Parts: sequence; structure tokens; C-alpha cells
Amino acid sequence: MTTPAMLWSGRVLSGLFALFLLTASIPPKLLRLPIAERTMAELGWPAGYAFMLGLIELGCLVLYLLPRTSVLGAVLTTGLLGGAMATQIRAENPLFSHILFSVYLGLFMWGGLWLRDARLRALFPLVGRAAGGTARADILGAERS
Repeated sequence: MTTPAMLWSGRVLSGLFALFLLTASIPPKLLRLPIAERTMAELGWPAGYAFMLGLIELGCLVLYLLPRTSVLGAVLTTGLLGGAMATQIRAENPLFSHILFSVYLGLFMWGGLWLRDARLRALFPLVGRAAGGTARADILGAERS
């Protein structure tokens, strides 16, 4: 069951995630701004990769924002965030401000989706299932509510 508070909380978290990507991450890469290329070079990426990464980010975000493909978009974005984290680790950047930033973004992204989608909550409940309950039964029940 999705309450209005859960739905709106999920929308806010998802919106903040999307807003960050649409203002701070994707545009500098797609517009080929010098700051994007400079940052990528500091992280050890060859010149010219920022634009391609911006396109991938935009594609993942579009999939995430469309209800029918939101889980696929979240899974693909998780892979992208994992690569960003690996890059930060390789560059020996600070843990809490740089390396774990991908985790923070992922928590907003998955948290927003979890709050909005009863089927996802059935697959990943915060509390244990009652004895004898199955994930399939939980999902089917969630679709009816």
C-alpha cells in the first residue's frame, strides 16, 4: 500500500536526484564546458569522454523518470554511480565528500523509487515477511493495492 505521504516523499527524493543531474552533472558535459573536461582530466579520463558520459547519464535519467522503465533506469544509473565511485577511489579523493557521493545519490534515487513503487517495496521490505510469505505473493498483493 502506498500512502500519499510515501508517494510525495518519493517524488521529492526522486525530484531532488533528477534536479541535481539536470543542473550540476549533465549540462556541463553535454555543453562541453571547460570545467567538465578539466574535471574529467583531473580524474584521469582522456579528453572527449565527458560528452559521452553526459549522454549516458541523460539516457539513464530519462529511463528512471518514466514509470514503466524506472527500475531499469535505476539499475543502469547504479552502474554509472559505481563507475564514478571507482574513479574517485582511483584518484584517491576524500572518502565522505567525493568517494561516497555516489552512494548519497544512489540513496536518493533508490529511496525515492522505493517510496513511490509498492512492487519494489514488496521485493525489498524494510521488515521481514511473515512466515510462509513469498515475494511473488507480496508483489501480486502490492499490484492490487
